[in-house]
Amino acid sequence: MLKKEDLLGRITINPLIMLGKPTIRGMRITVEQLLRSLSSGISDQELLAEYPELEKEDFLAVFEYATGLVEQEQVFPVRLSA
Repeated sequence: MLKKEDLLGRITINPLIMLGKPTIRGMRITVEQLLRSLSSGISDQELLAEYPELEKEDFLAVFEYATGLVEQEQVFPVRLSA
């Protein structure tokens, strides 16, 4: 199993690739694209078949990246008026 920093190293941000969206190892496959595909029910096996340049660790990297974003979220209490 790869370490967290090794996984996150697979996520690259380059303003010249996909308008700077986070991508997988500098390819034109975005983190968003993989998350949308997986959340719509497409399996990782189907994605690996469709994009043979992907590796199983790339999915782990996407999940680690998304987890980091969620961890950074701040929640502020909202007072609801009666």
